[in-house]
Amino acid sequence: MAEFSWSPRSPLDHALVTGAHGARGVEAGVSLTEVRNFDLIQVMTRRGKAAELANAAKGRFGVAAPNAPKAVQTSDAMLIWSGPDQFFVLSKGGKYTMGTLAPALSGPASLSDQSHARALISISGAKARTLLAKLSSIDLHPAAFPVGAAAATSMDHTSVTLWRGGDRPDGQAVFNLLVFATFAESLWHTMLDAAAEYGVTIAHSEELA
Repeated sequence: MAEFSWSPRSPLDHALVTGAHGARGVEAGVSLTEVRNFDLIQVMTRRGKAAELANAAKGRFGVAAPNAPKAVQTSDAMLIWSGPDQFFVLSKGGKYTMGTLAPALSGPASLSDQSHARALISISGAKARTLLAKLSSIDLHPAAFPVGAAAATSMDHTSVTLWRGGDRPDGQAVFNLLVFATFAESLWHTMLDAAAEYGVTIAHSEELA
């Protein structure tokens, strides 16, 4: 019998082509890149267990898990609201996996490993908000969507989790987008088309900070 070797591969392997795209002769208004090699666990509260999960999560992460649309940074993970009574744990290095989180959280919550089920895309630049406004109805004005704000929404009829990360050194906002792996390539091309008039810089994929 033939032996097979299975290696994880990004859903954007073929679509992500580094360099400049779209309008030329102007400073690119949008920067896109994929973030790879992360652990992503979805935590969903069991019925009647919200208070118990809140206590367990605070004991495990040192901060309260988000119970409203926001992303909370801990010392070694990001807790991202993903809907009523549920949140994602985004991390790297194998610290927060099904195996490490189950002892503390599996009583009051159901856990689901989404590490290879989602693609993570980082969007920034002077025209990042304008680009995202073409694809989503979320108000991304800084007053309405500050650093740490999050939303479970849709873009081009595709379900996504969107949150605003810390600003770049030049002061430009950074938006992070989780999308199901099967829809990642389609949404990537849609974003490229929507951003073409502003000029796009696509960087090599990067590791989770």
